[in-house]
Amino acid sequence: MIAKLALENGIVFTGENFGAEGEIAGEVVFNTSMTGYQEILTDPSYAGQIVTMTYPMIGNYGVNLEDIESGKPQVSGFLVREYFDFFSNWRANESLAAWLKRNNVIALQGIDTRMLTKMIRTQGALRGVLSTTDLDDTSLVAKAQASPGMTGQDLAKHVTCEKPYRWNDVDRTTYALATQKVDAKRNGRRFNVVVFDYGVKRNILRRLVSYGCDLTVVPASYSAEQVLAMNPDGIFLSNGPGDPDAVKYAIQNLKKLVGVKPIFGICLGHQLLALALGGKTYKLKFGHRGANHPVKNLKTNEIEITSQNHGFAVEWKTMDAEKVELTHINLNDHTVEGFQHKTLPLFCVQYHPEASPGPHDSDYLFAKFIAMMESSRVKESPTVASA
Repeated sequence: MIAKLALENGIVFTGENFGAEGEIAGEVVFNTSMTGYQEILTDPSYAGQIVTMTYPMIGNYGVNLEDIESGKPQVSGFLVREYFDFFSNWRANESLAAWLKRNNVIALQGIDTRMLTKMIRTQGALRGVLSTTDLDDTSLVAKAQASPGMTGQDLAKHVTCEKPYRWNDVDRTTYALATQKVDAKRNGRRFNVVVFDYGVKRNILRRLVSYGCDLTVVPASYSAEQVLAMNPDGIFLSNGPGDPDAVKYAIQNLKKLVGVKPIFGICLGHQLLALALGGKTYKLKFGHRGANHPVKNLKTNEIEITSQNHGFAVEWKTMDAEKVELTHINLNDHTVEGFQHKTLPLFCVQYHPEASPGPHDSDYLFAKFIAMMESSRVKESPTVASA
């Protein structure tokens, strides 16, 4: 079936649909990962976006039940150069096309994704409409131009959980990272951590559990008072989609939590924490999306290859340099990739330490969070810690 992608700049791509039928609008972006399309498709941070894969052949290893990062696909649409239907993988349950159709995701193959990616890099992320029902170019371009942009959209409220829930699962797949041993000085005690779900990925939760955390995942709008009533050892701020400045309720809640409990934020959580501390964010031209972004750790001078998915960044000049310090920068464009508070138990990064997909260079950040909670626990209860 013929399908078309129309962009706000008037360009129309014609290809073949290998997913569901219908029509959808979204921000057209690209991801440079060579593998991990199933994790990308189910990452809530992609809500509202039509994702282009720069790797030319997609679908060759099918899909399985273990590699999904949320309850369903989160992307608005999916674009590839060539879809490969004859999958070969011992873990696969079905083809990518069958899975996309069953989950109502429109997917387009046979277009020049290299041209599209270069266009996005030059002009910036573009609004687009993907359709199998309306094939009139003029009509589709007009729809793309009338669709909402990403700036000002609070998408976290659409992907967050409806009510709190407990999570205690770890990664049990064949190639999972090792579960970390609970430090003997804790006497087997684990850490109670509240996770703000702005669009959290399941492998983030699994990795926290593997480091000795008992998790309670709460909605994005959960109040600071409700969180503090649970008396957690620490608070984790997850990834998520949309414009951080639009999530006003989360910013206000974080202002009440800063300095009260240890906090670790990633991606959208990193941006919200910056806003809660008085900083500002801005929209990147085409964002960072892929599993190969180089980041420099300014504390160690080491380079990490990181997994990233975001379209906004923290404007460092708006942050209070007397209170916070820059810890990580992106080596491609020198944008902010991490900071920490100079006196309070608080740090955050712009990228994904769980790296699904991606390298495991940043797994140490989970250990840093554990150490920060351990230190805070000792200060609060020295007699318990010494027992």
